[in-house]
Amino acid sequence: MGPIPERYSIFAPLYDVLSAEFPIYRAGRVLGIAAMAPRMGDQVLDVGCGTGLNFPLLQAGIGETGTIVGLDSSADMLRQARRRATKRGWNNVILLQSDAATLDPAEVAARVTAAGGQDRSDAAIASYALSLMPQWPRAWDNMRALCRPGAMLSVVDMQDPVGAAALFTPLARLACRLGGADIAARPWQAVERDCTGVLRATARGGHLQIRAGRSAADASEPS
Repeated sequence: MGPIPERYSIFAPLYDVLSAEFPIYRAGRVLGIAAMAPRMGDQVLDVGCGTGLNFPLLQAGIGETGTIVGLDSSADMLRQARRRATKRGWNNVILLQSDAATLDPAEVAARVTAAGGQDRSDAAIASYALSLMPQWPRAWDNMRALCRPGAMLSVVDMQDPVGAAALFTPLARLACRLGGADIAARPWQAVERDCTGVLRATARGGHLQIRAGRSAADASEPS
């Protein structure tokens, strides 16, 4: 991913403050996780989990019997995620440092089982993560491979605002540029291509795009 991990390592301690989470981007997380509809006891894969901003919403769905597997390429972001989990007493969080675009699904599955989880997750989400990865289609394939056939997969990401909100396009593009995201990546199209029963939602003038659906049964299994 080039300089992106280093950028997020530098800003990891201040990420939650600088990311415009509550005024803008939390809305996408809420919609993306609601569309994924995690159930009690599920294991959910959080691709590009960052500081763990999805964790409270995921925990509300999976409960104490479920598991969150958080993947991120930045050790410093994972350190913040671990602090969040420890502070809240969440003992059902497995955190692994790995680049989603280059990982070996079998190796990651082995690491998850060694940490007490299952080799394949029941659901997965990538929120504001795939657009950071030039090779995001590979990350998407790995995300599918680490989940069971029929798993609910959710992608939350960004595009230029539309309609009346198009006035804010320069700000949206600046925010993405500062964060290292490609606002033109449109990774949610993979959900529409590879999943069934796709649910669609938008927020913040179309800037936030949410897609969720059931993975087709042809995803590669970890070997």
